[in-house]
Amino acid sequence: MAYTRYELLRALRNKRFFVFSLGFPLALYFLTAGPNQNDSNLQGTGLSAPLYFMVSMASWGTMTAMLGTGARIAGERQVGWNRQLRISPLSAVAYLRAKVAISYLMAVLSLILLYASGTILGVRLPASEWLQMTGLILVGLIPFAALGIFLGHKLTVDSVGPFIGGGTALLALLSGTWFPLAKTGFLHDVAQYLPSYWLVQANRVALGGTSWGSRGWLVVGVWSVVLIVLAARAYRADTGRA
Repeated sequence: MAYTRYELLRALRNKRFFVFSLGFPLALYFLTAGPNQNDSNLQGTGLSAPLYFMVSMASWGTMTAMLGTGARIAGERQVGWNRQLRISPLSAVAYLRAKVAISYLMAVLSLILLYASGTILGVRLPASEWLQMTGLILVGLIPFAALGIFLGHKLTVDSVGPFIGGGTALLALLSGTWFPLAKTGFLHDVAQYLPSYWLVQANRVALGGTSWGSRGWLVVGVWSVVLIVLAARAYRADTGRA
């Protein structure tokens, strides 16, 4: 746990990381939801604009927080920190656990801030729906935690930033972050096979739903397994550890 505490302190002291990871989704939320604050049925979704965009920005902000692990790992590789860790008693499990823990910490902080902002704009939900929605988002982040580790061990510092920025922007577009997707059409068909789509769909809990349905769980589960395997292989190939 010592290494996890070290990673936590390092993350909390990185002011620029906090501003971009937490402040940017917050600013975008007020820019998109604020002008539509009184829209109680956004484009026929049955959801108010503040609620829809709250969960949409939460999906984008938490994705960014999870993938940010890749940038930190790439930076450590560049300065040789990973080589130092390889000659230490630190186990691979402890190393990866610390990275995932910090990613989830940033994701939870992003959720708390966006939920608080949502209540300011009038979002009101029973406690059970807040908990169910949050649970779905946290489960939906598992494949992105693995993807962040994979990218960190495969990309350089120069390439990981543009890849994460462009990748999250594309996923946000395909998953209905900026606007509700039509219920039919090419984008809708493609989006349903992306884990990011189901992060946004966590807001359906507010319409009386209790889960994603079988397709959502299957998509998130398959992506999680595939990316965890790829992340483990990338880590072993990069560090030479079994």
